[in-house]
Amino acid sequence: MHGEQEGSAYHGYYRQHMYHPLVIYDGDTNQLITAVLRPGNSHASRGVVSILRRLVRAIRGRWPGVRIDLRADSGFASPALYELCEREGIIYTIGLTPNSRLETLAEPLRATALAQVDETGEKVRLIGETPYQAGSWDVERRVVYKAEALAKGPNTRFVVTNRTANALQVYDEYVDRGEPENWIKDLKNHCFADRLSCHAFWANQFRLLLHAAVYWLLDTLRRWLMNAGMERIQLDTLRLRLLKIGGWVRELATMVRLHLASSHPGQPLWAMLAARPGRS
Repeated sequence: MHGEQEGSAYHGYYRQHMYHPLVIYDGDTNQLITAVLRPGNSHASRGVVSILRRLVRAIRGRWPGVRIDLRADSGFASPALYELCEREGIIYTIGLTPNSRLETLAEPLRATALAQVDETGEKVRLIGETPYQAGSWDVERRVVYKAEALAKGPNTRFVVTNRTANALQVYDEYVDRGEPENWIKDLKNHCFADRLSCHAFWANQFRLLLHAAVYWLLDTLRRWLMNAGMERIQLDTLRLRLLKIGGWVRELATMVRLHLASSHPGQPLWAMLAARPGRS
């Protein structure tokens, strides 16, 4: 936080005064779908059910038969979210915070992993599954878990899912969620989405949407360049090479003409954009 912004609060998990925005990305294209500002002491799952309900309505209105998959970390593990997904026909894989019951269920696999690492001296990862019903759940659900033996010690992780694939495939699809952390980094660090220094909460929500628009614009440019054969680059690199430059823009009756210094190193990027297929 930058001061005493409305809605700022201390969050015990992160141990800082903050806002706690909710961001949702498309897992196939890394496109930012929405960014919703929340008070700093909000639980990670606050508002996700109502927002997801609106997104599902919009998606199904455009593509009625499309399959929707949801992947989220353990902060979003709540019965209300599972029930919405099951009611709406959404496939979900959501992390679960470990507890004594889950750890007991995973103990045989954990012991096997430790025994194997003692024999080989190499990292061992085993995947299992079990039916499980927490006290707050109305029904039993499928839980897939990992038992991993590392040099620094054992590690277990759990996910709840309604997927029907085998346990290994389910868990591998879940751990791919690490990639969105890079997308969040793009939004926060490279598009400066943490510059929410207005006093009023809704003013900062509007600023967050402006930063989201910056992400959409830069990501669109990056996508065009990748389609033209360029390797993927970070948004801050793209901004420095393509936009944060001195130049002269002339708006003519039939075109916009860009004049750059003859030695400007980003000229090839502009040439690729100008020559891209489908440019109007």
